[in-house]
Amino acid sequence: MLRKASAKNVIAACGLALLLAACSSDDKPAYVERPVSELYNSAQDLLDAKEYQKSAEAFDEVERQHPYSVWATKATLMSAYAYYQDNKYDDAITALDRFISLHPANPDVPYAYYLKALSYYEQISDVGRDQQMTQHAMDSLDDVIRRFPDSQYARDAKLKKDLTVDHLAGKEMSVGRYYQDRGEYLAAINRFKMVLDKYQTTTHVPEALARLTESYLALGLEGEAKRTASVLGHNFPGSPWYEESYDLLVGDGINTREGESWWHSTTTALGDWF
Repeated sequence: MLRKASAKNVIAACGLALLLAACSSDDKPAYVERPVSELYNSAQDLLDAKEYQKSAEAFDEVERQHPYSVWATKATLMSAYAYYQDNKYDDAITALDRFISLHPANPDVPYAYYLKALSYYEQISDVGRDQQMTQHAMDSLDDVIRRFPDSQYARDAKLKKDLTVDHLAGKEMSVGRYYQDRGEYLAAINRFKMVLDKYQTTTHVPEALARLTESYLALGLEGEAKRTASVLGHNFPGSPWYEESYDLLVGDGINTREGESWWHSTTTALGDWF
């Protein structure tokens, strides 16, 4: 009786195993290799339909099934582009790094570097947050400008670099204002001077000079305050920041006229200040 029960159990177990195997095969169809042109065109159709995630996966499949095909090289780059369009910037950067590493002499390498820079650039956050991504973007934009100076990508990279630099200067100004509001004037001065030293071409320079003037006055350094205000007036005479600094000096009873001597004796171009 025990033997019969055991035999029945074995048969039932085998039947169950076969059933599970059948179900498994229904869930996961057997791997079928497809022609490379069919795979690539299917991925391109998905991209045109803005099915970016599916398109990226389809381009990846081209490379997986036909790694030595000329289409595999193009598919790697197109996969990165699809990830970029889908805002999957980390995946795009990974694919682009692989493309650049495997195909350094490919004519599309300049575009790969450019798209990598854009993938960082699109992730730049507001000035109140950590600016590591902004630095990555600037380094990658510099890569494009340095490696491919005569390309169409370099021209756009230069424009975006200017915006990136302005963003970094904005971060220094934000920190400087924070210190200034807390009465930590030496720390604030260091931040404002960094803007003048590293980011002289940005829109933040007039405000940096004005806030330096304020900070020097708060520390009782009237000579430095007048010198800084004179640089501000010489380089940005119509700026409201200069008008504010001038009014601040007058309001503090500092002799700003006296034959205009403080102005003419200390007027300095911004580039000669440091």
